[in-house]
Amino acid sequence: MARITAGIACSHIPVLGYAADQGKADEPPFKLAFDGFEWTRKWIAEEGRPDVVILVYNDHASAFDMNMIPTFAIGCAERFGIADEGFGPRPVPDVIGHPDLAWHIAQSLILDEFDMTIMNDMAVDHGLTVPLTMMFGAGVEAWPVRVVPLAVNVVTYPPPSGNRCWLLGEAIARAVASFDEDLKVHVWGTGGMSHQLQGPRAGLINRQWDNDFLDRLIGDTQTLRHVQHIEYLREAGSEGIELVMWLIMRGALGRETRALHRHYHVPVSNSALGHLVLDPVDPTVPPSPTLEGNNEAAQATIQ
Repeated sequence: MARITAGIACSHIPVLGYAADQGKADEPPFKLAFDGFEWTRKWIAEEGRPDVVILVYNDHASAFDMNMIPTFAIGCAERFGIADEGFGPRPVPDVIGHPDLAWHIAQSLILDEFDMTIMNDMAVDHGLTVPLTMMFGAGVEAWPVRVVPLAVNVVTYPPPSGNRCWLLGEAIARAVASFDEDLKVHVWGTGGMSHQLQGPRAGLINRQWDNDFLDRLIGDTQTLRHVQHIEYLREAGSEGIELVMWLIMRGALGRETRALHRHYHVPVSNSALGHLVLDPVDPTVPPSPTLEGNNEAAQATIQ
């Protein structure tokens, strides 16, 4: 049976990809940002890397544009090419998918009443590749894990609520637990912490709010699922809404978590950098509210 063994939260600041690609990770002002990931790289190497990463991220007008903006999209392809974001694709390997697990998750989520957009051809941008670089280093010939990309709309209004994202994480946990191949799975939630890119508050960083958010991902509290969009906007800036993607990761980890590693650094570009490695202390898979009673046939289909 597949099992979720850890959750990782990570900012996907594009300049970190540039610094890694150009060999500048040990230079100021990048060194302090990169140093906080050394623990994680060592831990992954020593504890055994996952077989698959379900990587929750947002697209930056690479695979999607204003003509088509799915709220949740799951990549089910064998391979995902690297998007050209205006300066050529990053010099990193293509991302290798896990179609069997991805299709199983897609089926499970749809029968669990989540409307997923299924993507069989999708380029991935820095939202997905920067976290891979931060965890596995620069210059790799091939990523050492297979990846199921899960793109979330946090670019245009309305983004999904924190509670909806948390519920999606719980549904992903049920999907993974019902997959019969023995796989070690990580769920990564990515996206920036407090930041705003435009307007009178451009450059906003709220250290206190960021660190409180990190605290509330640890333990058995579920208060973050009830934070409203307006609070993200007010306290974390217009781009701080990306943090709802971290709640998909947290919802997938069960009732209680333990922090294995924490890293917070300012400044990086015009955003705060956050990174957290979480251990699921109580990974009990929550029952589905939709697969009971007269939906037993749907549950049998998933299993």
